[in-house]
Amino acid sequence: MNRPTTTLPGDPPGGRRAVAVWSIGVAVYFVAVIFRTSLGVAGLDAADRFHVNASALSTFSILQLLVYAGMQIPVGLLVDRLGTKKVLCLGAVLFTAGQLGFAFSPSYGTALASRALLGCGDAMTFISVLRLGTRWFPARRGPFVAQLAGLVGMAGNLVSTLVLARLLHGLGWTPAFAGSAVAGVVVLVLTLLFLKDHPEGHEPEPFPHQGAAYVRRQIAEAWREPGTRLGMWVHFTTQFPAMVFLLLWGLPFLVQAQGLSRATAGELLTLVVLSNMVIGLVYGQVVARHHAARLPLALGTVAATAVMWALTLAWPGAHAPMPLLLALCAVLGACGPASMLGFDFARPANPPERQGTASGITNMGGFIASMTTLFAIGVLLDATGDDYSVAFCAVFVLQALGLTQILRLRGRAARRERERLVASRVETVHVPAA
Repeated sequence: MNRPTTTLPGDPPGGRRAVAVWSIGVAVYFVAVIFRTSLGVAGLDAADRFHVNASALSTFSILQLLVYAGMQIPVGLLVDRLGTKKVLCLGAVLFTAGQLGFAFSPSYGTALASRALLGCGDAMTFISVLRLGTRWFPARRGPFVAQLAGLVGMAGNLVSTLVLARLLHGLGWTPAFAGSAVAGVVVLVLTLLFLKDHPEGHEPEPFPHQGAAYVRRQIAEAWREPGTRLGMWVHFTTQFPAMVFLLLWGLPFLVQAQGLSRATAGELLTLVVLSNMVIGLVYGQVVARHHAARLPLALGTVAATAVMWALTLAWPGAHAPMPLLLALCAVLGACGPASMLGFDFARPANPPERQGTASGITNMGGFIASMTTLFAIGVLLDATGDDYSVAFCAVFVLQALGLTQILRLRGRAARRERERLVASRVETVHVPAA
């Protein structure tokens, strides 16, 4: 189905003011992604600094993602109840404290605690930015605005890959991580001074919050919608291959298994990020114009990712050729934009007062898959003596599980969405003229 060409009744106006306010929220997310992915360029340094093996190294990212995933539904409820500004401010305080703690950690245990704190703050950013977009922009701009937010997040990943990596190797561990924490202070101040939850005249309708009963109702009603569950499984299946690669295991795979230098490996990680940014713009424009393209794009990304990993891992030589590694990294760049499509299934399935909760459920998917795969790869590397060809086969298991659930839910979600669209058109027709 094509996107609607008219603005729905009650839609926010958008415009320059919306862009300015939304940009502040996205800046918070941008900094959170820099901090989140900073370990991806420091994995080998962290192993040397804390004297840990592959399994213990993967625990850094696993704990961070465990906290992130576990916080998604509570954060969604907080955003629905408290609004965007308060949650973003709290998130900025927590992830900045986590980054500072990681900079000065004298031991593996304190470094783990710092990454957990960082993950808690990071968890509060993306759902808040999605909510901010729905409050400030018309609904028809939703897919493009969400993809654009994801693109800015990948720009944060690019900063980690290019800037933080150079600071780390030029200045050392503590100056690099402590210096980067200044960015967290900057976005916190901007948020406190300039961010608003919604434009004038578009305040959300008040509704009662009744403790545990409200929480249970929000979660149950969001989960009951097939679109929410489909969105979660789309996010689960598409996001994790690139997340695992960029967050921790990409650099060791390229250096230790493929025999590349750190500089060349860093350039390939950069290619993943650049590909993500380009494809994100394309996916956002396509889905904004042709809503029915959501599922084909998601399934096509899953298939392309599986094929490229299979070719790379099964290559008969000692190392895969550079053209194949380039193609793998370019395809991994599609994973982030494809995961954003999950929110385009959950968004129309839920009313405005449940958007935060539904987004939280959806966002859990990819991070649960990433956490599981990070752990599995670390365990398999230790068990097989650093055989990356075996360890990375964990990717196919998670893809198969997610694909099964997507195919199971797609029919029910499509029917439910058509019913909602027909009902909204009927309501619009009966709105009396002013």
